[in-house]
Amino acid sequence: MILRTPLAGHQLLLLPSVLLLPLLLPLLLFRPCDAKTANPGDQLQMQHHQLAAEQGLPEPRAYMPDAQHLDFVYHDHEELTRFLRATSARYPNLTALYSIGKSIQGRDLWVMVVSSSPYEHMVGKPDVKYVGNIHGNEPVGREMLLHLIQYFVTSYSSDQYVKWLLDNTRIHILPTMNPDGYAVSKEGTCDGGQGRYNARGFDLNRNFPDYFKQNNKRGQPETDSVKDWISKIQFVLSGSLHGGALVASYPYDNTPNSMFQTYSAAPSLTPDDDVFKHLSLVYARNHAKMSRGVACKSATPAFENGITNGAAWYPLTGGMQDYNYVWYGCMEITLEISCCKFPPAYELKKYWEDNQLSLIKFLAEAHRGVQGFVFDPAGMPIERASIKIKGRDVGFQTTKYGEFWRILLPGYYKVEVFAEGFAPREVEFVIVEQHPTLLNVTLQPSKRIEGIGAMGPVGVSVGGGGGVGPGGLYRPIPAPQHYRPPVPQYAGAASSDSGIFSTISNGLNSLYSNIFG
Repeated sequence: MILRTPLAGHQLLLLPSVLLLPLLLPLLLFRPCDAKTANPGDQLQMQHHQLAAEQGLPEPRAYMPDAQHLDFVYHDHEELTRFLRATSARYPNLTALYSIGKSIQGRDLWVMVVSSSPYEHMVGKPDVKYVGNIHGNEPVGREMLLHLIQYFVTSYSSDQYVKWLLDNTRIHILPTMNPDGYAVSKEGTCDGGQGRYNARGFDLNRNFPDYFKQNNKRGQPETDSVKDWISKIQFVLSGSLHGGALVASYPYDNTPNSMFQTYSAAPSLTPDDDVFKHLSLVYARNHAKMSRGVACKSATPAFENGITNGAAWYPLTGGMQDYNYVWYGCMEITLEISCCKFPPAYELKKYWEDNQLSLIKFLAEAHRGVQGFVFDPAGMPIERASIKIKGRDVGFQTTKYGEFWRILLPGYYKVEVFAEGFAPREVEFVIVEQHPTLLNVTLQPSKRIEGIGAMGPVGVSVGGGGGVGPGGLYRPIPAPQHYRPPVPQYAGAASSDSGIFSTISNGLNSLYSNIFG
């Protein structure tokens, strides 16, 4: 922020008023900047204003950059990179920086891990992620994620909720998935499509494989990098930050009705609809405004409680949130956090105040539901065991450590566990509100083995008492109170189908996209 200091070191000589008047009159009529006494930042801003006026450039930033703290301004890719590198160097015990690939124009797709174990997966503890700026001209999320990183690292020692979250979760933050699109976007542009697409003109949120329709759009480096990323890390929960509306949107984004999909504005519900609605409400209700469900404009829809099913809003093919859920069991929702796609920088501080609590509380939902391990009879973890909650057809798999997680609301459930070479098992368990259910499952070989005898029952541990399996390495932390975080205190809380129908549908979808986000 520019600070204007009072003039110093000047003495006023007392003269008769008649003699003073000729001297003061020019100062009263015109007050130029004195190079010896004015703040250097004021001079720089005046020069920038003059240059902008002469060359028709955008207005200057509302704040001057601060080398020590992250200002509420938009950061280009070089500035973003410098901030991430400086943060990683300053907080090596809480952060790790890595790139998952490059954009078409060669910009790194940086991801920062924020956790008390930034370089190694914490066995038994979930990985979660945020993705920002998939549409280049929607950069509010990009800046919110930078501020979230800064808040985490600077508050770890003083905010008990943040400490709990970072001690028990690995948070991966990709501030910009579309840096090339951002580079050609313009601040102050609330609508339109300039900068929305990548450097080849592809909408990255229409570029993923689709559950309902074959998506024939050519894969792009940015989406290929993200697909490779989430295939290697078992993410439990995810949020994708957008702009152009104020709503939390949940899967499915697409619908089986392909020919007239644009006109079929009906919900397309997942087997985990109750969970997705809950996750969306967690974000909306912790947001300063979203849950009010007020329309951004008179011509745009209002969303009850600030949430919507994606297809009920408008269907789309090749969306990222459906891909996360169907292919990898990661529960991702789309967070539209600004009515204006690229609002002026001076509004960013208010956006942070509106979203700060939501961004933090949403990630903690990864600790709701059931989690545990799948072992063989020798106590060794079974990797890539397939797991499905009975009645919920979208499954998920265990990690190389045999871990699994599933976000569920309180109730009675049955889990089905399958693994090659082992007899399938079905186990009943209960979910409570206070802490996740710890459930360890031991599978028996599918064939009788000499010396072992008949296959015994599945080994199960439900609740907070650890479980069967090997010593300490694969055993979940056995204290339920470990999952009871302190109450946070924050200021401001409150397919390319052929034919004419596809052409019409795609055209209307593009119109919807450019209007809403």
